Amino acid sequence: MKFINCIISIFIFIIFLSLNSCGIYKKVDQREMPDGAKAKARKNIEEGRGTSLGTVLGKRGGSFEFSSSNPMWRATLETLDFLPMSTVDYSGGIIITDWYEDDQNPGKSIKITIRFLSNEISANSLKIVVHEKSCTSSNNCSTIIVTNSTIKNELNTVILREAALLKKNQNKKK
Repeated sequence: MKFINCIISIFIFIIFLSLNSCGIYKKVDQREMPDGAKAKARKNIEEGRGTSLGTVLGKRGGSFEFSSSNPMWRATLETLDFLPMSTVDYSGGIIITDWYEDDQNPGKSIKITIRFLSNEISANSLKIVVHEKSCTSSNNCSTIIVTNSTIKNELNTVILREAALLKKNQNKKK
């Protein structure tokens, strides 16, 4: 039994020595390291490090903006500000309103879902889905997706117009 313990101890000692000589624990002189993330990134690029799979394949990273600087997002929120919101997720690119019932149409309510397909100001950047719920009594309701809706077309037009104005004002400030 002592012989096996001795062999295991020697084996562990050899593994420790071989891993230590691989350079895992490399001493670094902090005076030679640049300060700041940009300086470190520049030094890594100069030394040939810092290549990712995306750069090898020719893909670029996405552009990340704050929601306040995205004119499509701001225009949509300003257009729908009279509706109660159920879900507002900028990172997921979706806005879902809660059911809204107008006083003029009792028993009928709508729910609007807007998906952002891109940050560009174009008609193809938004996917608007309008759901309509009709209730004859409190327990008897039916819900349908409205395909040809004037609400959908008007929302698309108003949002695009508002986003274009916001973008124009944003460019003037720069």
